[in-house]
This record gives sequence, C-alpha cells and structure tokens, in this order.
Amino acid sequence: MATLPTASNESENGVEPRITVGLDIGTSKVCALIASYDEDSDNLNILGIGITDSEGLNRGVVVNIDKTVKTIKKVIEQAEQQAGITIEEVVVGIAGDHIEAFQSRGIIGISNNNREIIQEDVDRIIKESRNIKLPPERSILHVIPQEFIIDGQDGITAPIGMSGVRMEANVHVVTGLSTAIQNLYKCVERNGIKVKDIVLEPLACSHAVLNEEEKEVGVGLIDIGGGTTDIAIFEANVIRFTSVFGVAGKQVTDDIRKGLGIIASQAERIKREYGHGFVNSIMNDEVFMIPGIGGRKPIEINKSFLCKIIQPRLEEIFEFALAEIRRSGYGGSLGAGVVITGGATLIPGVDEVAAEILGMPVKIGYPSGISYQGLAPEVESPMYSTCVGLALYGVKKAKEAGIDVEDQSDESSRSKEKSKSGKKEKKGWGETIKNFLNDI
Repeated sequence: MATLPTASNESENGVEPRITVGLDIGTSKVCALIASYDEDSDNLNILGIGITDSEGLNRGVVVNIDKTVKTIKKVIEQAEQQAGITIEEVVVGIAGDHIEAFQSRGIIGISNNNREIIQEDVDRIIKESRNIKLPPERSILHVIPQEFIIDGQDGITAPIGMSGVRMEANVHVVTGLSTAIQNLYKCVERNGIKVKDIVLEPLACSHAVLNEEEKEVGVGLIDIGGGTTDIAIFEANVIRFTSVFGVAGKQVTDDIRKGLGIIASQAERIKREYGHGFVNSIMNDEVFMIPGIGGRKPIEINKSFLCKIIQPRLEEIFEFALAEIRRSGYGGSLGAGVVITGGATLIPGVDEVAAEILGMPVKIGYPSGISYQGLAPEVESPMYSTCVGLALYGVKKAKEAGIDVEDQSDESSRSKEKSKSGKKEKKGWGETIKNFLNDI
C-alpha cells in the first residue's frame, strides 16, 4: 500500500481514498502508476507516474536480475516523487510466451442442512479446481470461473443463494513458469516493496479498455506490447480465452533497424516519428533523413518506403492473433469486434491493418470506463493501458475483499510513520514465493 501525505486528498466524508499501485514490467518499458480511488465519486485519481526504458527483460521474461531491479527502482522513485507517497506494495503484471491457459472443472457437494449455496461453497469449488496435475516447473496464476452447474442446470453465473446438492464449475486456468514468477517477485522485493498480487496482463488491461457492453456481446482484446502480444476474449461478461505469443513491437523496430541499416535507438525514434502501418492510407508521403553509420552520408527515404518495412510485420502479428482467436472457438461470437491497445497501436494505420487481416470491426483501446483525475492526460494513451488496468485490478480486489475504512486508515498511519523515519520494511522474496506457492 501507499499513504496519502496530506488531508487535502480526503474525500468529502473525510475518509482517505484507497491507494493502489500498478507496476507494468515490460520488454520495452517499465511503468509504475500510483492512483487513489474515491468510492463516493467513482473517480480514479492519478497521483504519480514513473516510466523508463526497460533493461533486463526479453519477451516479457526477466533475463538479468540486477538490471531489472535498477529499472524498477528508477520508476518507483519517479512515481513516489510525483505523488509525494511512499510505495510499500504493488500489483504486478506478468506476460511472456511461457504463459499457458486451459479449461478445467471442479465438482463439490453442498452439505449444509438447507442445501443453500454460500460463499464458502464457491471458495471451496475454486480451491477444488486447483487440484490438477501440472508439470513441476509450472504454477497456477489464476482460476477464473466461467459458469456454474447446479444439479445439472448450467449457465449459472451467480450461484450464491441458490439451492442444490451438487455444484460443478467450468473454470479458466492460467499458468506460468514458476521460475519466471519467482524472478518477478525477486526483482520487485529487492527494492523493499511487497508484491500484493501478480496478474496476467491482458486480464488487467481489460479493466482499463473494455466496457461491460463489449464484454457482454463478445469482444477480443489484443494488447501489442514491446516483447509480447497478449490476447483475451470475453463473452457474456466472462473471460473465455487468453493467449500470449512472442511477436510484438520490438520485432517492428528490429525490422526497421535491419532494413535501414541503423542502430536500435534510431530505429525506435523513426518508428515513432515517421512510422505508418498501412501504405494505402498515407496522405502525405513526406521525406525524412536517416543518419549515416560510421561517417557515411545521411540518406533520404519517404514514409511509404518505411511503411513497406512496418506493414508486413504488423500483418504477421494480426495473422497470429487471428489464428489464436480461431483456436479459441469464439471467432464467430465477437459481436463487438476487436479492441487493440498497447504501444504499437500508436503507429498510424495499425487499426486499418488489423481490420483487413481480422475481417471484423476494430477500434484502438484507450484507458476508459471510469472517471480519471489528477495526471489523467498523461496516461490517456494505449501504451499505459496495462498499467492503468493493474491499478484498477487492485481497486477491484480491495473492494471484493471488503477492506473497510478503519483497516485502510490504520495501514496509512503505519505508512506515515515509516515515511517519517525514511525507512522501508524489507521483505524477503523467498518468504513471499513460499506463501504464493502454498496458496497454489
């Protein structure tokens, strides 16, 4: 958690809003976002943002502990300085092509006298659904109920209060490599910060860019990051399918680097300033200079030439995404089409490429669905969708857990005392991992 530094941040009834911190550790960037949620006004107040280029990750997986620790420290300090708040715990996103998901089922009997299903029964069937055989190197990240079946009656989404003697649940199980999960914990907790929760990134991102109507009629979410492209499919307000593959924005930059014979930083800059994803929609085919390497003269090229490098890679990404959507079995159920988000969607024309390849309506997803205040203009971009979604996920979990005002105030008081002393409580990453795996 984090603590608000002054009483001016209190809501009208004098209660401190909940503070949540999202930490998006990506292949191309690391972002930390501090936000407070006011239940009275249903506003998410953006208090502080830290962002920097990522080091030590490849395709969403930590490959260099020390570099990743330093990068996280940098963004945490930036966000803390902006917000005037000491961060103690964060909600961390996880992606990478090691993520795997599948369907499973749990079955329990209802044993209370009146045969009425209560919350403890729902918790019990979710726990039962975790009792599946996994390879020793894999751990469960999420078990998400899709529907409940009571005495043979299916299609039930809210079983509490219903009567029955036998309850089944179809669940969506998301797993990841235990070592990849442990390394994320280690990198965060070496900075003296506790990992409150670890969340699959497309699941978190959906909280920021999808609305309830889209989830009800059926929608696909494609989040194109730096190292991975994440897919989530919703139908009837339930997540039905998730997938991650390791082709994304970094491959676009690499293509530009190789095609133009320039270094990676120059390729990234040119992609952002002059990149276009769909050659037929270029209105102004302007000419720009690319620097020469090793004393060579600069070269003039135009946007259409650059687009011919970018467009084939974008087409490949959406062809992979289309294959995953078809594999899900929900390709014909996406009444709301597809929402694309992530840093790569800032390339003009990317939505037109997506619509042509996917053959369905496409829109670019921006953080929305809730009122934002504070530094809201700074995060109104697809590149911040996951980080905002992680903060919103933290808010949702806090509300579901029933954290009351008294608990929040007590924790804020403890945070203030630590902030005054200038010290943070150091948490052992080994203890956290042990608890995490025990929960599994």
